[in-house]
Amino acid sequence: MDTRRLILVMIFAFSSFMLWEKWQEYNRPKPAAEAVEAVANAAVAAANNATPTPSVTLQAAGSNIATAVEAPASTAETFTVQTDLMKITISTQGGDLVGLELLNYKESDDKEHNFQLFDAKHQYFAQSGLIGEGLPTHRTLFRRVDGPLQLQEGSDELKVRLEADGPAGVRIARILTFKRSSYVVDVAWEIVNGSDKPLAPHAYFQIQRDDGEPAGGNFMMHTFTGPAVYTEAEKYQKMAFKDIAENSAKFAKTADNGWLAMVQHYFVAAWVPQQGVQREYYMRKLDNSKLFQMGVIVPVAEVGPGTSALTSVSLFAGPQEQAALKALAPGLDLVVDYGWLTVIAAPIFWALQFIHGIVGNWGWAIVVLTVLIKLAFFPLSAASYKSMAKMRLVTPRLVQLKERYGDDKARLNQEMMKLYQTEKINPLGGCLPILIQIPVFIALYWVLLGAVEMRDAPWILWITDLAAPDPWYILPVIMVASMFIQIKLNPTPPDPIQAKVMMAMPFVFGIMFFWFPAGLVLYWVVNNILSIAQQWQITRMMESGGKAANDAKA
Repeated sequence: MDTRRLILVMIFAFSSFMLWEKWQEYNRPKPAAEAVEAVANAAVAAANNATPTPSVTLQAAGSNIATAVEAPASTAETFTVQTDLMKITISTQGGDLVGLELLNYKESDDKEHNFQLFDAKHQYFAQSGLIGEGLPTHRTLFRRVDGPLQLQEGSDELKVRLEADGPAGVRIARILTFKRSSYVVDVAWEIVNGSDKPLAPHAYFQIQRDDGEPAGGNFMMHTFTGPAVYTEAEKYQKMAFKDIAENSAKFAKTADNGWLAMVQHYFVAAWVPQQGVQREYYMRKLDNSKLFQMGVIVPVAEVGPGTSALTSVSLFAGPQEQAALKALAPGLDLVVDYGWLTVIAAPIFWALQFIHGIVGNWGWAIVVLTVLIKLAFFPLSAASYKSMAKMRLVTPRLVQLKERYGDDKARLNQEMMKLYQTEKINPLGGCLPILIQIPVFIALYWVLLGAVEMRDAPWILWITDLAAPDPWYILPVIMVASMFIQIKLNPTPPDPIQAKVMMAMPFVFGIMFFWFPAGLVLYWVVNNILSIAQQWQITRMMESGGKAANDAKA
């Protein structure tokens, strides 16, 4: 088998596998998201959810589950807080964050509206409560203390205070602190013990969501949606909703470090307790519903009579901007998941970000990075194209051998090997360079697929969102045309059936790339154009040299 055929068969097999895998993911039955009419109603509908119970390792003596004071549907209200980056809807039912609108990002399928991370459609809420007799939970009715609800000019933070009834003599407040130019919300519990008994409560911080896929995805590019946990001992662990429902999910449950998150394509919501504080992570499916809860329980220092205590956990809810995530907590940037190619993908993203800092446009940054990668692999590509060019020169002689020994496979293979030895051709000489480059290309694929920086990022003219498919399909058409040119530059297979299969491959790739993000297609188009230029030049030189040699022999 000549080099070109082997390479194309490998690419075709890999592409077919990816296509089949994504088709299976697309057709796998998924529970439908349970929508509600309004955010407030959705928050009240969650009132029957259970309060988490700390394990024996975290439970202080005498601590038990509170009997919550539930908010009647008619009295639970919502209000909106706005910063420079987001608009947050808060319910007086538990003080839950039941809506979160990101002002700098648009919906994938509706560019007229801002992206909603927390929403009623998926019953995606951030909740918190206390564990202890008579203490408020996320089902308790709170009272909002009067104060500003919008971050003012010249102010770096905005505090929202909600209060609830506790045991006799105990005052409870939930304090939400929003910061300028930040997607971090500090969620604090303030306990003032005016009773004559000490308190030893725990605080829990959880995320509730159904298992529905976020809007804007397609069957060609399945990305992970679900909870994840990170600890220094177990590192990054992703959990499937199915495993949680079957109680088979295995993850680090106790530690004094790490975080817990709900991950989806481009965005994440994560609870990040302070380092060194003992905590317990939990995940569960609520009975008779499509909802899941995952959270973290932390102890609160004992609150003696006449004293007070304050415990706080940070909530990150926003885009997967790696620099901000890494600065907030160790390992939090791993939610931008490149899998086993992280060791290659991370430097590629750093290089892409560095180039963007110079050129100021993500589309041109992709073009420049593609050129640099092509230059880095120039010697390997050259070796591969030289091998293909030699195969192209001997193709007519291979056709003659096939016609002469077509009925004798053993003799045909013997004569072909003799021809390769005479012409000093290694039929597999072009494979190794390609195999070395494949991990880099796949890593770049995942970088461009996972980088939220590509979302809503324009390039030129009609390309206004590098994370969305080309609206006019111009780049995919150029991609198909470039593949046809590459095939024409390669030697024609002696077998007519194989030749037809190779000619059909651009259409197969074209179908795939019609649904790929424009940033990915841009990379492949630039890479193909550079490959065509390099291959044409090498083929021209080899054919000129071969013709000169034949003339000299004549």
